[in-house]
Amino acid sequence: MRIAVINPNTTTSMTEQIAAAAKAAAMPGTEILGRQSPHGPAAIEGPFDGACAVPGLLCAIAAAEEDGADAHVIACFDDTGLDAARAIATRPVIGIGEASFHAVTLLAHSFCVVTTLSRSAPIIEDNLLRYGFAQRCRQVFASDIPVLALEDPQSGAFEKISALIERGIEAGAEGVALGCAGMAGFARDLQNRHGIPIVDGVSAAVGLAEMLVRCGLATSKSGIWAAPSRPNLLAAG
Repeated sequence: MRIAVINPNTTTSMTEQIAAAAKAAAMPGTEILGRQSPHGPAAIEGPFDGACAVPGLLCAIAAAEEDGADAHVIACFDDTGLDAARAIATRPVIGIGEASFHAVTLLAHSFCVVTTLSRSAPIIEDNLLRYGFAQRCRQVFASDIPVLALEDPQSGAFEKISALIERGIEAGAEGVALGCAGMAGFARDLQNRHGIPIVDGVSAAVGLAEMLVRCGLATSKSGIWAAPSRPNLLAAG
């Protein structure tokens, strides 16, 4: 089984970190294809970056399909370009945000999200409503740590995220969804510290993708995710 894990931004170090987290989560025999967008923003920190990232993401999805990927994971918690990716792909496409919400609600009745910048929080809140998880989420917290600063030990990211988790627990959260692929490396230590489920979306999405492939399932093409009538537009981009 081959799972393409695609970073929709163009920062190679982040792509490598995401691919490492995906490989650690994958079952034996699963090959992880770590990919990133060929063009677009260096980080996705709000709606403008997200819109600019979609063309490159779709090119990466198309390339992974040609390379025999059995499923795709979009490694951005905003689920950037998810609907468009599902339309062009013949294989399942999982966004790490949606995967996180499904996973954490299997483990906890209520949860919170800890993300990066404040301008990303409304996107996540909109997705929670759309996916039907808003009533289970106590709050979306913004750490106001830029995405690329998560890699910097001097940023204090771990402690800032931990402090927000404490606030979530005080508000009644019984689990946490980490709201950025760049936080994947913190999940285990945060779970050990706080004693509640801490869901890393990359790991959750890889597991869901493997399950769909094993079950022989693919995205419905009878409605909104039907193949586009003008697929040549992607090649033109």
